[in-house]
Amino acid sequence: MSPTRAHTTTLANGQYGGTIRRTVLPGGLRVVTEAMPTQRSVSFGIWVGIGSRDESAALAGSSHFLEHLLFKGTRRRSALDISAELEAVGGESNAFTGKEYTCYYARVLDDDMPLAIDVVCDMLASSLIAPEDVETERGVILEEIAMHDDDPGDVVHDVFSEAIFGAHPLGRPVIGTPPTRSPR
Repeated sequence: MSPTRAHTTTLANGQYGGTIRRTVLPGGLRVVTEAMPTQRSVSFGIWVGIGSRDESAALAGSSHFLEHLLFKGTRRRSALDISAELEAVGGESNAFTGKEYTCYYARVLDDDMPLAIDVVCDMLASSLIAPEDVETERGVILEEIAMHDDDPGDVVHDVFSEAIFGAHPLGRPVIGTPPTRSPR
């Protein structure tokens, strides 16, 4: 593979005409696409290879916290602009954090794919993290933890993970705990 050119490999051809391809860009970034000729919508996401398993006990929940903060604004867009630009074309954006990765994504019609890419990439590359936003999101996440703790399915998953993995990062909740989300 040439260091100055992208390299694309077809991974699968689906029975309904869809094609899955993997492209490795010159800088090593991997792009996976699935073209489905019968669909007019696009889901665009960036998976970052950092999740809760990469956090120390003192920083548990930090990946999830950062996920929230990246929606608060960039040099070019306010928090309202981030959602309004996509909603104006009938799209949406969101994110989720797991133990292995964090994903930031947008869904739009195919004609609006450049906008979705621009908004999500702007969030990841140019977010402004203001102290007041950190404090606001701390409260939001503490509420999210309380809701998580009220859901028996979530609680049993956390108890199971802790029983299997103990003090290892895989044994901790992705979302963090109130002590890790409180001001120091």
